[in-house]
Amino acid sequence: MSHSVRFRLDDDAAAELTALRARLRAAGIAVPTDRPAVTFAAAAAIPPAARAALADELRVLALPALWLAILGTIAGRDDELVLAAIVDAELLAVHAAVHDALTGRVRAPAAAYLPGAWLPHCTLSHERPAAAFALLHPFPPVRAGVIGVELVDTRTGAAEPIAWTRGSREDQRYRGP
Repeated sequence: MSHSVRFRLDDDAAAELTALRARLRAAGIAVPTDRPAVTFAAAAAIPPAARAALADELRVLALPALWLAILGTIAGRDDELVLAAIVDAELLAVHAAVHDALTGRVRAPAAAYLPGAWLPHCTLSHERPAAAFALLHPFPPVRAGVIGVELVDTRTGAAEPIAWTRGSREDQRYRGP
């Protein structure tokens, strides 16, 4: 995939998730180096018209907080340990709205992120999930507020803001399309 729609997590949640990753890194387990986030959609290309439609949709949505509380793996990505969110109707409604805005506007959407297949999560490690699980369990769940939505070029890692919630630090700088 070359583009993904990522929900940016508040600073406190990002710090907690980064600390979990640091515990794994200290044990010699490979971890992601990017800021922790939750991906809501991915596709080979998300063109400007799709980004604009998504920005319009996000202006009327209330973005829910996430409870990241489930350590596990995802089918097809068995070498990763993830911290998955507890899924509720509000979270699924926001996810469906994101995909409604993108439907017919993106090229080659990733099936794993489509409604009915998606598991909201943050990746903690890229290898040895059993060892990573043993190092982290038990742990307190992470409450993560969503402070913004960004489009990420997965080849370069460059992130383009799509929307920010009112009151976030980023909101002071970015006003959206």
